[in-house]
Amino acid sequence: MTAFSRRALLTGGTALAATAALPATLSLSPTAAAAPRQAGGRPDRAVLQRWARRTWASLVAMTDERTGLSADNIDGPLDAPNRSGYTSPTNIGGYLWSTIVARDLGLISRGEASRRLSQTLDTLSRMRRHGPSGMFYNWYDERTAEVLTSWPTDGKTVYPFLSSVDNGWLAAAFVVLGNAAEPSIGRRALRLLEPMDFRAYYNPTPRPDLPVGLLRGGFWPEKPPTPSDTVEANYLGRGPNVFYTNFHYDTTVSETRIASYLGIARGQIPPGHFFGTWRTFPSGCDWSWQESRPVGRTRTYLGVDVFEGAYEYRGFRVVPGWGGSMFEALMPNVFVPEERWAPHSWGVNHPLMVRAHREHGLDEAKYGFWGFSPASDPTLDQGYREYGVDAVGLNPDGYFSDVEKTNVDRGFGDCREAKNPNPTYGDGVVTPHAAFLAMMHEPGPAYANLRKLEREFDCTSDGGFFDAIAVGSGKVARRFLSLDQAMIMGALGNLLGRGLVQRAFSRGAIERAIKPLIGMERFGAGS
Repeated sequence: MTAFSRRALLTGGTALAATAALPATLSLSPTAAAAPRQAGGRPDRAVLQRWARRTWASLVAMTDERTGLSADNIDGPLDAPNRSGYTSPTNIGGYLWSTIVARDLGLISRGEASRRLSQTLDTLSRMRRHGPSGMFYNWYDERTAEVLTSWPTDGKTVYPFLSSVDNGWLAAAFVVLGNAAEPSIGRRALRLLEPMDFRAYYNPTPRPDLPVGLLRGGFWPEKPPTPSDTVEANYLGRGPNVFYTNFHYDTTVSETRIASYLGIARGQIPPGHFFGTWRTFPSGCDWSWQESRPVGRTRTYLGVDVFEGAYEYRGFRVVPGWGGSMFEALMPNVFVPEERWAPHSWGVNHPLMVRAHREHGLDEAKYGFWGFSPASDPTLDQGYREYGVDAVGLNPDGYFSDVEKTNVDRGFGDCREAKNPNPTYGDGVVTPHAAFLAMMHEPGPAYANLRKLEREFDCTSDGGFFDAIAVGSGKVARRFLSLDQAMIMGALGNLLGRGLVQRAFSRGAIERAIKPLIGMERFGAGS
């Protein structure tokens, strides 16, 4: 094990104690406490606790009783769930950190938490991995823990693949357990983490103009018949060559930065890698395919020139995500206290991204609700789609906030005229997990948004909020996704448990490596 040792992970104390008695008044995590106050009132702790209890119930229903692996999704009643038949490292990791949250919020006993964690770790220890990298495959059968070779829904062939970001979320869960589970379980989690080597994804020469490397999306151990444009290489330097995706994760406001943080903290990826990703694409006319022209300046960090661009939106400047979704912006923030460690970058941008979602939903599109993130499609049976605020996304094809996929294009200054600067929006699709993530920064408005959803739509059950609501038509995606429910549990753990997920993750080597790294930067975001 490198600098990211068991000793470093456990520095500062033993496992976090369960919250035996919660105070009657809500004590928000440092994330929420540091956020600008907005109208909306103080969240009711009893309601948050009820939402946590029901969300946890859906995760229990998703989890196979023999393997302890959480299915990707379920529909149907909780007492007879229709499980998806497949799971991923992210889904498994989400169940693990949600179990810690459930224990510390008093939803389950310490004994039950230990039994559940032990069962899942037992299964993980037997599961097939990619030997040279120590990484887990992307799709397993949650009932048997076997790597999937055919898709359970249609029988199509699955070519085993290993995703960098999905392994990042499972590794993050192992870190949480290493610091927050009882010591014997924590040690087992860290033994599972030990062989995971993110160098397997790190391309040291992704572009001629970039002096640092980027992470590939993932790789196939054997070349699949499709896609044909894979890249054969071996960044790890041991074992046989593998076949990488032809793309890199190259944007900063992205959920993929969790893998970057872990690789840097473990000494597997150089720190300068963090500055190799785009804040925005450049502002020159050669980049005028963007739907908005960024403003900003270039600064140099660790020898890397960084264009600290931002998009102007409704009178403020925000560093966009790829699709403008809450998931991209805030899921890593469930684990890393970015707004405190990097007050001039993430500490500015996170609240502004939340504000962009709120103002888009309430003032620009006039849906009456807000919070947009990839989720189930309420207009399709079992469908899935990306949702976001297109104006704060880099993707020219857009993550859209409505059923109609209304695209906004504000032009590119003198380089290109606007095509659709002031669109009329249709049936907005809001995703509850996005509002729960936002509650870490705007607790009052996000809470009010969720309460209004609960009152006006049939969008909750004994498993918590269903996955997405088309607020114009009233259509509801009546299923639960493991990832989205686990994000809700993580956010509620930070809100109700005084930052318990952040405290469990961001200690030892992670704090020593990541806090000074992200703290040196100034984004171009601001009011």
